Formats: sequence, C-alpha cells, structure tokens
Amino acid sequence: QVQLVESGGGLVQAGGSLILSCAASGRTFSNYVMGWFRQAPGKEREFVAAINWSGGNPRYVDSGKGRFTISRDNAKNTVYLQMNSLKAEDTAVYYCAVGWDVLAYSTPVNYAYWGQGTQVTVSS
Repeated sequence: QVQLVESGGGLVQAGGSLILSCAASGRTFSNYVMGWFRQAPGKEREFVAAINWSGGNPRYVDSGKGRFTISRDNAKNTVYLQMNSLKAEDTAVYYCAVGWDVLAYSTPVNYAYWGQGTQVTVSS
C-alpha cells in the first residue's frame, strides 16, 4: 500500500503563488510516475503535471506551462507543485497520485494510488 498526503492548499489572490506538497509513504517502488490532478465542482478530474521517478520529463497541462513547476525530492519521498501567477480558473481540489505507466501520465485511470486532495481557491 502507498499513502499520499497533500498539503499546501489555501486561499490566494489572483496573481499569487502556492506550493503544494505530496508526501508518500508505504511500500517502496521504482520506475513510477507521480502526477498532480485537479477537479473543480461539476467538472472532470484534469491532469495538471507529472514527473517520472528520476525527476526528468516533467509534463504540464497547457494552461500551466510557464506558471507551474513540478519537482521531487526522493530523499523525502515528496513531490511538489509550485504554482505561480494563479488565476481564478485554477480553483479546484488538487490531488497527487502515483502510477506506473509513464507514457500515460495524463490519464487518471492509469494511477493506482491517490491522496485525499487539498483545496486551492484563487480569488479574483
């Protein structure tokens, strides 16, 4: 089993920044991908960013390119999502997840473990 715990969400004004963290614990694994997704009320869960086990090949949703940065600290088993220049449309519950299909990084069904989510609210 893998446990994922997100933190760092909150209320921020448009144009502000937040850093989300996701701490992983439980079984050890390799060759995995860690992703961030978000879900706004009434909408489907949306891919935000992903990074592979070595920290390479970061991927982003188009709306996040240039604003979001995903990174990881393997020593701490933690992945981060730095979000800058936040917009009202970034408001959602943000989830981190672990999966093993690095090619299907943007598809929620390919992730095996999920955190409980952290709320991000951007006021305009």
